[in-house]
Amino acid sequence: MYFIIIFGPPAVGKMTVGLEVERLTGIKLFHNHATIEPVLKFFEFGSPPFRRLVDSFRLQMFNEVAGSDLRGLIFTFVWDLDDDFDREFVIESCAPFKSIGAEIALVELSADLDIRLVRNQLPDRLAAKPSKRNIDSSENDLIFLEKNYRLNSSGDNIQVPYTHISIDSSKLSASQTALIIIDKLKLPLASA
Repeated sequence: MYFIIIFGPPAVGKMTVGLEVERLTGIKLFHNHATIEPVLKFFEFGSPPFRRLVDSFRLQMFNEVAGSDLRGLIFTFVWDLDDDFDREFVIESCAPFKSIGAEIALVELSADLDIRLVRNQLPDRLAAKPSKRNIDSSENDLIFLEKNYRLNSSGDNIQVPYTHISIDSSKLSASQTALIIIDKLKLPLASA
């Protein structure tokens, strides 16, 4: 079994790349907005009830998948690398998979801000993430996060003891990026 966390800043292509890895390997994608969007209807982003509900559902999903006969799970996440809470969430997310001896990998995607601002408006992103459809607001969020948080490691130690690969996807398609992930992690293809 595999547990792969694809992390990086918003609009870097985590979901799109995850979908391509899923298509090629059969490992199911659980993208972060699958939990964010339903909870946003009731609670403000980042509020205590929002965090409790989103994190609780995610952790329940991880436990269920780890106990199943699925090939594994791909999860996408915007990780503030300077935030102890985020680091602890990543460790807690990996725990059910670690306990069964699954292969665990952290895949970091990066891309220049100008490229992410273009990707922010792509139809697939907007279809899957209704909260991003106000382009002015989501662009402001991207710029704010870029200035105020460390969402890429720049090769620094991420302080989580699992395989960690970094890919600059600025000039790569989702398919090219997915193939790099599959190759580096030696993931079996769905037909294999």
